[in-house]
Amino acid sequence: MGAHETAAHRPWIQQYATWTDPHPKIGSDTLVDMFNRVVATTPTRPATWFMGKTLTYDELNTKVSRLAVQLHSYGVRAGDRVAVALPNCPQHIIAVTAILRLGAIVVEHNPLYTAYELRSQFADHGAKVAIVFDKQASTFTTLTEQTPLETVIAVNMIEEMPWTTKALLSVPIGPIKSKREQLTGPAPGTISFAGLLHAPQRPAPTPQVEPEDTALMIYTSGTTGEPKGVPLTHRNIVSVLTAGISWLEDWGAVKEKVLGVLPLFHIYGFALNYGLPLTCGAQMVLVPAPKPELYQPAITKTRPTVLPGVPTLYDRIIDWAVESGADLSSIHTSISGAATLPAPTIERWEQATGGRLIEGYGLTETSPILAGNPLDGTRRPGYIGLPFPNTEIRIANPDNPAETMPAGEPGELLARGPQVFAGYLNKPEATERAFHEDWFRTGDMAVMEADGWIKLVARIKEIIITGGFNVYPDEVEQVMRQHPDITDIAVVGRPRADGSEDVVACVTLRDGAALDPEGMKDFARERLTRYKVPRTFYHFEELNRDQTGKVRRREVQDTLMQMLRDDA
Repeated sequence: MGAHETAAHRPWIQQYATWTDPHPKIGSDTLVDMFNRVVATTPTRPATWFMGKTLTYDELNTKVSRLAVQLHSYGVRAGDRVAVALPNCPQHIIAVTAILRLGAIVVEHNPLYTAYELRSQFADHGAKVAIVFDKQASTFTTLTEQTPLETVIAVNMIEEMPWTTKALLSVPIGPIKSKREQLTGPAPGTISFAGLLHAPQRPAPTPQVEPEDTALMIYTSGTTGEPKGVPLTHRNIVSVLTAGISWLEDWGAVKEKVLGVLPLFHIYGFALNYGLPLTCGAQMVLVPAPKPELYQPAITKTRPTVLPGVPTLYDRIIDWAVESGADLSSIHTSISGAATLPAPTIERWEQATGGRLIEGYGLTETSPILAGNPLDGTRRPGYIGLPFPNTEIRIANPDNPAETMPAGEPGELLARGPQVFAGYLNKPEATERAFHEDWFRTGDMAVMEADGWIKLVARIKEIIITGGFNVYPDEVEQVMRQHPDITDIAVVGRPRADGSEDVVACVTLRDGAALDPEGMKDFARERLTRYKVPRTFYHFEELNRDQTGKVRRREVQDTLMQMLRDDA
């Protein structure tokens, strides 16, 4: 493609930071190659930090090799699927890397899911081995009666904590005993993960792993429907990492430490908390849950350089830093996703850190990143940014995806690139619906400006149709977040008898504020066309969210409707 054609078809390239290569070479690396290279070149560099204990890449590799041997003895072979359901901890990293080294596929699950939620997924992917959090082990042992699952390996997180912490937690007194019970529990009918690591060292099998081999599978349900397995190849994930490195300025110029608060069982956390460190031998600072008592000491003691997160996490960390005087100046880059990033959050964060906070966008099916704001300061508030290197995005008519919408007009966001998956596991019809030719249909409504900047407006299924007009929830939410009493908001449709919907807003309020629907409507009327103004406002103590912090509008709507039925 010539320069003129590139400029015409990919105008966003002109908006990139000067250091960003629009077409970085992906190469033939796998995640296994990347890990092995770091072990070979920087064996003594810290690989993980967990509750005060550090493992070097060499120490981590020893544990990976031992586990790989043991998994092989339990029948795990190349192409097999192995389930992992763990918090962020060293054992999670060990398990993932050992599975990948065997040429097998990591199937990530939320460790807090119920047997009911997991049953259909295990029946779908057919994993015979699962590595799980011992507190939830009984959930998985019940699945051995109803699914192909045969072997459950239980992880005690305390085993990878400092010896002083382990000694303290062994003291049999009330508060300490209670703390220990939160961290570990008996797991009858399982195999001890720690026991496997203490088995005699033997050479681990090392099958050839190819870029097109599936590395990871994560289940997603989108806005509705039963969960679907999303297989991602090594190439899918490595392509995002390659583009990400090009997006970052001078990546690896300092000894990078990535604060892993986002869960590894989401693609966002997996790619940035596991994959990104492997690109330069960075340290993975592992936080088992997004709780202040866990991430605050991690920040203080390790001084991370990169923090992938969500807007609510950044707000909480800033509030704590202001109150406590904590130093955040080591954090040079922060990447936010899952929800709209408010401008005040950006301003406060960058003032506190001296670094950059940018918003990005992606989905599980895209490994996950499709777009992001540049890191040279040229971002646009309210925009998800520009298409990532090696990525094409166009805005299409959702009723006729072959038709590209004019610049500035809303339509469905379609994408193609090396990070886009090939299709859902065992769901050919869902796969067919997800693509138009080789373009992945995200299900998100967006606007692309003439210069390539993209603004997200709604999920297609979340568009509110009122009086013949389409209302995009994100647009209304961005305006109402500026209201001084509103701390968070979800705009949803309230069904009418005629099949249309009223625009309403579910809000959380600042401490001490009272719900004032009329005052909030006045605020909205000054800033929005009349049909976009919420008919009323409902007070929520907390909005429904997923594990990454993203507000689930559909679930908020369901909660609201139940509230209204209860009040009727």
